[in-house]
Amino acid sequence: MIVRQLKQQADILRDYFSVISGSAGRVVISLAYFIALANTLSIADFGVFATASATGVVLSRLVSFGFVSPLYRIATVKPQLIGAYTGGYLAAIVLSLPFVALAAWAVHAIFFGRDIGFGVFAVIIVAEALLWRSAEVVIIVNNGLNRFGKAAILVIFGTVTRAAAAILFAFSAESDLAHWAWWYLAANGISLLVALWFYPRVKLRFVPALYKRRIADALAVAGAEILFYVQMELDKLLVLSIGGPRIAGIYAILMRLVDLTALPIRSFNMMLVQRLMRTPDMLRSLKIKAGLEGGVFLVSTTALAALALFLYFFPRALGSNVAGIVALLPLVILVPGFRNLVEYQAELLYARGQSGLRTVNLAILAGAKALLVYLLFTRLGADDAWVIWLNAIFAALYLLSLALTYRGLRLPAKRV
Repeated sequence: MIVRQLKQQADILRDYFSVISGSAGRVVISLAYFIALANTLSIADFGVFATASATGVVLSRLVSFGFVSPLYRIATVKPQLIGAYTGGYLAAIVLSLPFVALAAWAVHAIFFGRDIGFGVFAVIIVAEALLWRSAEVVIIVNNGLNRFGKAAILVIFGTVTRAAAAILFAFSAESDLAHWAWWYLAANGISLLVALWFYPRVKLRFVPALYKRRIADALAVAGAEILFYVQMELDKLLVLSIGGPRIAGIYAILMRLVDLTALPIRSFNMMLVQRLMRTPDMLRSLKIKAGLEGGVFLVSTTALAALALFLYFFPRALGSNVAGIVALLPLVILVPGFRNLVEYQAELLYARGQSGLRTVNLAILAGAKALLVYLLFTRLGADDAWVIWLNAIFAALYLLSLALTYRGLRLPAKRV
């Protein structure tokens, strides 16, 4: 029976392993990038950079006002229209740039004014929100076309480029954040230039009539993704503003290691989203739902446990700056599972075309996370006890997401 099932799912398994190869390579190279950077910058500078980079990820979802979503859907189901939707995407980028610039200025004034100059902050935002996000769009389109091997190559190349920049920076004469920002900009620029060679050869067209019925979905997806990354990254901003750069650095290092466990899960999510777009009722069975959630939690927790065990025997494997912090890793053992499950559940609603409901859910989760993190760091910010309480915070967020998501899954799926 097992052999028969494997034969039936051979194409899916082959595609998944093509995608996961990019993630596996990315995990290894991301560790090299992390080690080089975390041991070159001071912990405080690393905390500020990680928070600024996370802000760039949030703002990148404002770029093009979510038109990446219609482009991805078209690549998945009607690839003959990619040229028309690429034209619409480029026009949407131009329209969104003033809003991105204004949002970046406001975030810097509120959260970063005392820790980093606006010029350095702007360089990091451009690198993350414009250059790397554009390279990601090329990857997304290739995934939509089932060109998973090419997409995996681009994922690995982007990670290699940043890792190479971090290693070269470690051997340079300067080791401050202001100089690293320019290295980071150059690395992401190179990634984008290479990615453009992998974009499908299409004739660009601008056809406003095609876009009208997609605008609502694009804006809903943009709002949902901004809220998703706000609730994913808002904790870094709050930790920086409440605890200062050093605690932000400790928190950023822990979350960076936790985030490594999400890479194979995101590959799985992407494959599941495509399957749900074509067969939106595949999750009717409680057994399938529970199996998928249990698998996500098990893989995530096992990955962090393996990393923690390795660092127990080789505590300086990630460098001297990080050695004192990795001892805290077992204290957040449950965080990856709950964190990745919240991300997985958000993808379920997107795949079924329930972008509006996804936006509402993520707004609720963002507010809940902000409140919980604020209470945690205002009461326990000077005590290492805050680390272990992160498990409770992410467990509470998961339970809230579980209730909101599966209530929404009872509604009929929408074809977008």
